[in-house]
Amino acid sequence: MAGETIITVIGNLTADPELRFTPSGSAVANFTIASTPRTFDRQSNDWKDGETLFLRCNVWRESAENVAETLTKGTRVIAQGRLKSRSYDTKEGEKRTVMELEVDEVGPSLRYASAKVTRTQRSNNGASGGNGGANGGGGVQGGAQPGNTWQQQPAEDPWGAPAAAGAGSSSAGGWGNGPESEPPF
Repeated sequence: MAGETIITVIGNLTADPELRFTPSGSAVANFTIASTPRTFDRQSNDWKDGETLFLRCNVWRESAENVAETLTKGTRVIAQGRLKSRSYDTKEGEKRTVMELEVDEVGPSLRYASAKVTRTQRSNNGASGGNGGANGGGGVQGGAQPGNTWQQQPAEDPWGAPAAAGAGSSSAGGWGNGPESEPPF
């Protein structure tokens, strides 16, 4: 939607994501990202930590299940989404407003870690919406599962055209198969 505030946050998870399901069966995962800016102080010739931002995040549907299966406390993540404000009343009757991130994309940061990405194979069970359907997003696991890695070429591209035989090889046809090839645009 127009006018929404899109932000990207990089930081560490303060706890394991909490996976819950709505009465209609939609999955939602909640987690908090702690992001601390660091600046170099030339006078002391040392790095200084700034004020830590604790940002509560939520992610929905299949992505929520992938987050709960993949990410753990302390994991450095990159999350992008829409900043939202939410108001509520406390038990004492005080009105409070909090800022939360409704996550569209999230994954582990590879700055200080490595990861193997595997495609999830879930059925959609008739649920509408979500990101990715039956072949949906991806999870990160300690080891790849044979025949289930994201590098595999699909039988068809997203627009319905059959995939080229030997995609990624130096066979004739297609963009990138020789020094004189031109991009398809």
